Amino acid sequence: MKIFSAHQIYQADKSTIQKEQIKSEELMERAAAQLFEWMHSRLRGTKVNIKLFCGIGNNGGDGMVLARKLHEHDYSIKVYVVNYSEKRSEDFLLNLERLKDGKVWPDFINKETDLPEISSNDIIVDAIFGIGLNRAPDDWVGNLIKHINNSRAFTLSVDVPSGLPLDSNPWKPSYVIRASYVLSFQVPKLVFFLPETGVYVNQWEILDIGLDQEFIAKTDTDFELIARSEVLPLYRPRLKFSHKGTYGHAVIVGGSYGKIGAVQLASDACLSVGSGLVSAFVPKCGYNSLQTAIPEVMVLTGSRERSISEIAIPFKASVVGIGMGMGMDDDTVSAFGSFLKNSKLPMVIDADGLNILSQNPQMLNDVPELSVLTPHPKELERLIGYWTSDFEKLEKAKAFAAKHNLVVLIKGAHTITIHNGKGYVNTTGNPGMATAGSGDVLTGMITGLMAQGYSSVEAAIFGVYLHGLAGDLGASSNGYEALKASVIVENIGNAYSELFRQPEMEQKDNA
Repeated sequence: MKIFSAHQIYQADKSTIQKEQIKSEELMERAAAQLFEWMHSRLRGTKVNIKLFCGIGNNGGDGMVLARKLHEHDYSIKVYVVNYSEKRSEDFLLNLERLKDGKVWPDFINKETDLPEISSNDIIVDAIFGIGLNRAPDDWVGNLIKHINNSRAFTLSVDVPSGLPLDSNPWKPSYVIRASYVLSFQVPKLVFFLPETGVYVNQWEILDIGLDQEFIAKTDTDFELIARSEVLPLYRPRLKFSHKGTYGHAVIVGGSYGKIGAVQLASDACLSVGSGLVSAFVPKCGYNSLQTAIPEVMVLTGSRERSISEIAIPFKASVVGIGMGMGMDDDTVSAFGSFLKNSKLPMVIDADGLNILSQNPQMLNDVPELSVLTPHPKELERLIGYWTSDFEKLEKAKAFAAKHNLVVLIKGAHTITIHNGKGYVNTTGNPGMATAGSGDVLTGMITGLMAQGYSSVEAAIFGVYLHGLAGDLGASSNGYEALKASVIVENIGNAYSELFRQPEMEQKDNA
């Protein structure tokens, strides 16, 4: 699903109005009808106080139409107009008059007005600001927003939480609605998925308001949301007359004394995701444990007991995953640098491999093109430099990936895969995956997918999605706190099965 910028959303509105030969007020009516149906399907006439806070732009106009529809269905409503400017949109004024025609008289809130009473049992509809906000709210509006937040009432935001811009961090974090639920029109917003802005969105849902599908299909976006429907077309089915050699030979390089488990997790994940063959290259101290723990994995060792001092692969491998638990001894750094210079294999580089690169930036010139880098936030910062906001982080990561022709993951609650100036935002995963070894599993999975012939960017997108899905399945039975990296590995097969499971409604339709 494409993630549109504010400008692209306006263009989609304009294209829809022109193509369907409708007025903007009709599109507003359509949007509010979807808002009402969402609320009505859940409330079913429940006697609850609904307080609608409406701005004087088109977002407020949506709120006005919603208020009229709620009133027509006998809901108990109170409408407040947040009078933050002398300018008013035409559609807002039109729907204000229609609301008055229905004998609903809003209260106008301005700088001098006392804050209205709000009970924690009320339902708040936030329609103050829309996606066009380009400055911090005035202090009195910010105090109103803080008042709404402090009420602890269920707050439903229309399209985007008021006070939250679409293309930057908020000017004043306390002046942003902390929405219990956001109903976003037609497409999700990037701010829902970034750590610094996603905190204002507890849950969100898309309402299809019938925007021009041809325009949406033809419009290129900087970001795309990756869900089941985007992942399924990437999957490569297995052929009946294939064999283990068909699905590649992956090599996992890493480990040091006390950190062989990182290689074990990565190798196990690499096999479990479907690599035909997997070999692990470790220091001698890892030989016995790996041979015992994962008998399906072949093991190569260097000459040293506790760390890697040279990397020699005596066969033609399909892909190399490298760095987990490897350490940063001088000899290890030298071995990694030599390996980069002498190998043209695509790689998946993680952990200490990334730390070595950040301390020796000249080595980046030797990283094979289209390799995948999988840094956590601090590792990413060491690579691309400090950022002041999530938006700057995204731009720096894009520039870094483009300069070196790499695929870069920005790991987090919604891991973003960066490639060729575009970001792919993942939708699976949970807080339980913030655990030791989870990143090693992800590296192994991406490596295993590349071994099977998936391109680097496909393997990264698919691997991140499957990794999160395996974590979700593991958390469903283990809980967040008890979710271990090994449990994620155990659920990789279940994640594949879940990917192809028919939803219950489809099963009923086919019965």
